[in-house]
Amino acid sequence: MTATIGVLLINLGTPDAPTPRAVRRYLGQFLSDPRVIEIPRLVWQPILRGVILTTRPRKSAHAYRQVWTGQGSPLAAITARQAGKLAGAFGDAVIVDHAMRYGRPAIGERIEALKAAGCERILLAPLYPQYCAATTATATDAAFAQLRRMRWQPAVRTLPPYHDDPTYITALKESIHASLAGLAFAPEALVASFHGMPERTRDLGDPYHAHCLRTAALLSEALGRPLEIAFQSRFGRAKWLEPATDRLLAQLPARGVRRVAIVAPGFAADCLETLEELAIRGRDTFIAAGGSDFAYLPCLNDGAPGLEMLRALIGRELEGWRPAH
Repeated sequence: MTATIGVLLINLGTPDAPTPRAVRRYLGQFLSDPRVIEIPRLVWQPILRGVILTTRPRKSAHAYRQVWTGQGSPLAAITARQAGKLAGAFGDAVIVDHAMRYGRPAIGERIEALKAAGCERILLAPLYPQYCAATTATATDAAFAQLRRMRWQPAVRTLPPYHDDPTYITALKESIHASLAGLAFAPEALVASFHGMPERTRDLGDPYHAHCLRTAALLSEALGRPLEIAFQSRFGRAKWLEPATDRLLAQLPARGVRRVAIVAPGFAADCLETLEELAIRGRDTFIAAGGSDFAYLPCLNDGAPGLEMLRALIGRELEGWRPAH
């Protein structure tokens, strides 16, 4: 059967190498996105091209080197494995591919490749459970910018946010239970760390904060235990969503919590923000504050619970497109 349907998994992106030059190129693209930095371009670009791209790439490259693997960036390698393991999951008529919003493989390039392979229908699947304009919307922006340049466009659908979908909550619960069972200690607190966003985005109507709180509430109920909710990766001087993950980890020992585990439910794949910011720097912060035991619990990645979740979510969105089995 000729493939006529494409599924494009989309994640944030990564530099091509853990070097200042590669990181500078990546950050230049990422931080020039008006969905990410909502400051007038005439004001922001001199700041970006000046102090930020002069100083930040070296520091970020050092962080990337701490988590880089033989397959390259963890995010890129895991997203590629997710797509590879989903190949054939939806029948012979469906091709599963992947792309990055920033860096490579580019969204426009992979849409062109799917169309060239005969795909007349494409499901865009941003791997962000909680909707945010700076993640979900900019991914679809890039896809539609490519479609705008095409004379013969494929039909397109987009994967909705799945922050409260039972299959997502179940996958998180199973993954967390498995990780906790492998620890040599019993955590006194379980922290759910979501990527931070400026508070201004919530004030402007972005549902991200509400989606994170809903995910945490459902996950807490599914696990049968309370969660400490926090937001990581602050940047710049703006007021960001609180509580901040690093500050919470520094405060927990003073509250009598000396054994902690942390999970990042909003990330579909482990990346710099989880493996370096949480697993390395988060541990250092907690131990320095008086904690005794710390564990970072992996993302869903390409493990069985996460893949089963993606099969269910994507399969649902392909209904009416795939031939009946």
